Amino acid sequence: MSQALAHLVDDDDAIRDALAWLLKTRGIASAGYASAEEFLDRWTPELAGCVVLDMRMGGMTGLDCFDRLCERQSTLPVIFLTGHGDVPMAVGALKKGAFDFFEKPVNDNDLAERVAQALAQHAQQRQASAAVDSVKSRISRLTSRERQIMELVLAGKYNKVIADELNISMRTVEVHRANLFDKMQVKTAVELANLLKAGG
Repeated sequence: MSQALAHLVDDDDAIRDALAWLLKTRGIASAGYASAEEFLDRWTPELAGCVVLDMRMGGMTGLDCFDRLCERQSTLPVIFLTGHGDVPMAVGALKKGAFDFFEKPVNDNDLAERVAQALAQHAQQRQASAAVDSVKSRISRLTSRERQIMELVLAGKYNKVIADELNISMRTVEVHRANLFDKMQVKTAVELANLLKAGG
């Protein structure tokens, strides 16, 4: 996974530098971008952290950049920096899923705290997504018979009942069940149920 950064998108060099310094004093690493276009060019789905995005810039606006990120199904939390006249737009962006917005001049402590919260939220999302992907990957390795037996195991049925229902020997059920637990990396039916619950 790539390093989590506060991605600072603002066409004003002085503001970018001030934000980077502020976050550095709070132990938060950042990367700067002089335009929305530059940030979008360097964006990848693996990018981690959050975006601090100026609403008004020369070229593409922050709002347009946010729309592009939404189209790309970016999961990065976005915090807008806005001038007084942009507040209604920022509120609209919140309704579309932005993390927060700050009116300039911003309160340093409040902004740094929200950036830290956005970074923490994205880290949790990525962990949850990785857990889901891991479970899906394990399930994809099961044979159709193992999936069938998994459903019956999760329903709380004993090997003998599963054997009768599927019209196979109990020994065959035991082999499939052992393979199923091995592929899913669990030791009990309870562990299996908890894993699937955690993986969504």
